[in-house]
Amino acid sequence: MSEPQPSPRAPRLAARGRPADRRTLFARLVEFLSPGPDSKDELIETLADAEHRELIDPESRSMLEGVLRMADLTAGDVMVAAPHMDLLDIEAPYDQVLAAIIETGHSRFPVYEDDRENILGILMSKDLLKLQRSPDLNLRTLLRPAVFVPESKSLNELLRDFRSNRNHLALVVDEFGKVAGLITIEDVLEEIVGEIEDEFDDKDGESGIYTLADGSQRVAGDTDISAVNAHFAAELPQDEFHSIGGLVAHELGRVPRRGEAVDVAGLRFAVMLTRGGAVRWFKVTRVPADPVRDGH
Repeated sequence: MSEPQPSPRAPRLAARGRPADRRTLFARLVEFLSPGPDSKDELIETLADAEHRELIDPESRSMLEGVLRMADLTAGDVMVAAPHMDLLDIEAPYDQVLAAIIETGHSRFPVYEDDRENILGILMSKDLLKLQRSPDLNLRTLLRPAVFVPESKSLNELLRDFRSNRNHLALVVDEFGKVAGLITIEDVLEEIVGEIEDEFDDKDGESGIYTLADGSQRVAGDTDISAVNAHFAAELPQDEFHSIGGLVAHELGRVPRRGEAVDVAGLRFAVMLTRGGAVRWFKVTRVPADPVRDGH
């Protein structure tokens, strides 16, 4: 009687019951001489090499690196710090609330009562339209529950939570339970995909300088210093840096955080948005005259 033949789907077994290695001797030799990356930094270098050899495109490499780096980030690393949060006062009149929404352009706002620490809930900007149709409505009835997360919460977990509970904004609390800042789903996603363009972002080389409702200017961080000088009739130095973001970071000695302001050559640069270790948008105003310095 002939011996039974092994099933064609069953893996060929080597000694001690392990599946046989079907790779060629050459493939195993290459792996021995050039082992795979055994650290995150080496994996990122491997991605750079893959891009150089045109195995992946630059955008794919950037996104993959973003995913890898995001694994080490927490809510506290990306949040907008509490002093720089845009909040709404529950007792503020309708016109004041509407003006704040128009000026900042956010879609969601934490709402507080009496103290900025006392967050009542989240107001969706679109819900404010309901007050126009029914002025007898109370702003409190429009508030949605606020979500609180610890500073130590990883961005991976936070993104998963955002997707599952359909909340796109969370308040970040420190170890003592005090509000340390806020973070949005856009903040998390931009760590992977980079800047999510909006209607204010540059298109086809257009100017990176825009006039805001209060008369101040919104200036992109990568705007040429020469363009800023021309627009404001200023004399910002252009010897060492080309972009306004590079100049401001040099003046401060580091990349400024959102809400910080730096005065250079008579102009005040307040950071509106940072992404990827660089300033994306500044709010630029002229430095008020100092009566004491002017001798008045």
